[in-house]
Amino acid sequence: MNHSQERPNILLIMADNHPANLLGCYGNTEIHTPHIDRLSRQGTQFKQAYCVNAMCSPCRASVLTGLMPSQHGIHTWIDDRNMDTWPAHWNALAEFDTLPEILKSHGYQTALIGKYHLGDPSASQNGFDHWVTFPHGHTRNFWGNSVIDNGDVYTYDGHIVDFFTNKAVDYLQTCGAKTSSSHVTLSSGPPTDKPFFLCLTYNGPYGHWPAIQGTTRNRFAKQYANCPMRSVPREGLSWPAIEKYLLRQHKSGGGLDYSAPLRIPNDMTSLRNYFSQMSMVDDGVGQILATLDEQDLAADTLVIYTCDHGFSLGHHGFWGHGQATWPANTHAAAFHIPLIVRQPDHLQAQAPSTIDTLVSQIDLYPTLLDVAGVGAESYTTKSVARSLASLLTLVNGAAEEVDWEELIWMEQEETRALRTDRWLFMQRFSNCPAYPLKNTLYDLRDDPDERNDVAGTLDYAEVEATLTRQANEFFDQIAAPQYNLWRGGTAKSNSDKPWFWRTVWGETWSPVLE
Repeated sequence: MNHSQERPNILLIMADNHPANLLGCYGNTEIHTPHIDRLSRQGTQFKQAYCVNAMCSPCRASVLTGLMPSQHGIHTWIDDRNMDTWPAHWNALAEFDTLPEILKSHGYQTALIGKYHLGDPSASQNGFDHWVTFPHGHTRNFWGNSVIDNGDVYTYDGHIVDFFTNKAVDYLQTCGAKTSSSHVTLSSGPPTDKPFFLCLTYNGPYGHWPAIQGTTRNRFAKQYANCPMRSVPREGLSWPAIEKYLLRQHKSGGGLDYSAPLRIPNDMTSLRNYFSQMSMVDDGVGQILATLDEQDLAADTLVIYTCDHGFSLGHHGFWGHGQATWPANTHAAAFHIPLIVRQPDHLQAQAPSTIDTLVSQIDLYPTLLDVAGVGAESYTTKSVARSLASLLTLVNGAAEEVDWEELIWMEQEETRALRTDRWLFMQRFSNCPAYPLKNTLYDLRDDPDERNDVAGTLDYAEVEATLTRQANEFFDQIAAPQYNLWRGGTAKSNSDKPWFWRTVWGETWSPVLE
């Protein structure tokens, strides 16, 4: 099938919970990811890509809308244990123009295959024609999951990553059918002569108990059975991680066990299990890329591999997300994500092999609209996202050839942050006497590993004051008043720390379902 060069197919592959440096192409010598590594060699690898929030739901929402969490209102993972309290068919992004809705309105057939985690998953949301997912955002087991397959609900006994791979292969085979488009239709979508937007959102490698607890069962178990795991740091637990555990225990009345993030670091069995799940994702990517070749779709398909957010494997003394510490952090360990882009054949000759420029995952939104020939500016008036198209057409990958500011923004409820090529500044909400919090500042030129906090020191006082003003001005300008937690706004569905915001804004403060 030969689509117009202005309207390529788009395949967005998003993994769940892993840092960029878990992949071989980002320097990990212990991981087995040959297919993603090959994709990197064939395309462009962004060395400095970052997520906007180190939790699943906010990042997925930001990719689909081009908005920051304080704009779309999803500040942490959507707790689907509360699904019984949601309005019927609740959609956390119903108020926004999302990528699949826009692309569908411009002639694309759209498909979600994988994790959703942005509302009620029982039926198609956000303009996706083809809808294959599973009921929960949290993965408790990779085996024996209930799945939702275009309205049919059943149990898949095998590994869930294999399930999503198989369903994506089936979908691509339908898109690549050689018969007349007037006779070839998807069961839940438009004719296959249209270009496709496939959002393949794996729920691996994940990285939490009980999913990675215990001995590995998948086909890559032997690959890591004796792996020394030297690519994983051996660090003691940090006080911020311990304090987060103590706070959660206290706020839950001691009735819940939150100890897993303190127990997983240096647990070799869990670490090897986690690595094996990454190889399961890589194997799935290999099957998908092979299917594109077999169906004569590769030449006309933009392929992107990324992850919803980074994930600390013990770096800085914490396991997992940015909100695994108190206060939340925006260290690279939890925010640095892989971003690999393989362009359609007609653009490959212009694409650089690597790009060192600082980019954000929200930049995917205008980028994909540009690729589809859609006027991105008409949909991104409230967005600070920047299309990567100008970077992807650089001859030698030199960032100075385009007008691109080396600056990205991140936020994690009580922590807002900016990263430049020189500074990582974590600004903390400071108007809560009951929970006094301090800013954090790293000079990345002298301290690239983010170890020496210079906030509050005389030598860096002027820098801290300047960055504080810059952060205040930025969020006051872009945040939606109803979702601006720092100005009395709220969060959609739930907050990671409602007790904190009630201390600040009163006991009537509450998340909303809108």
